[in-house]
Amino acid sequence: MNKKADSLLFTGWAASLIATLGSLFFSEVMKYEPCELCWYQRILMYPMVILLGVAYVRKDFKAALYSLILSGIGLAVSLYHYSLQKLSFLSEAAPSCGRVPCTGEYINWMGFITIPFLALSGFIIIFITSLLTLKAIKEDH
Repeated sequence: MNKKADSLLFTGWAASLIATLGSLFFSEVMKYEPCELCWYQRILMYPMVILLGVAYVRKDFKAALYSLILSGIGLAVSLYHYSLQKLSFLSEAAPSCGRVPCTGEYINWMGFITIPFLALSGFIIIFITSLLTLKAIKEDH
């Protein structure tokens, strides 16, 4: 068994679980209604809790390929969403994306930490751990 791949897979799963619980906290406890781009990020993040959890239990390290793809797409969506919030030339030209504007900031901790930034951080962690997991199992063979 590859201990490094095991730890990396667990870390990716933990990041997806924390991101999922965080988004549910903001919407269900704080009552922040998600915008359309937030929904896309959720669609990409939530399945990874199950995907990586099952992969970790079964020691199926090749499942990291699927989380790599999902997190890569999620990373791009989160980066775009964060850019809409923080880059004035994008936010001024941003189209309306439903009842809740994608440029809105429910939180803005320390002047840069917004909900899309938190999602971006989670997707980056999962992307890197997935990439390193695939590298670790390749070196093991």
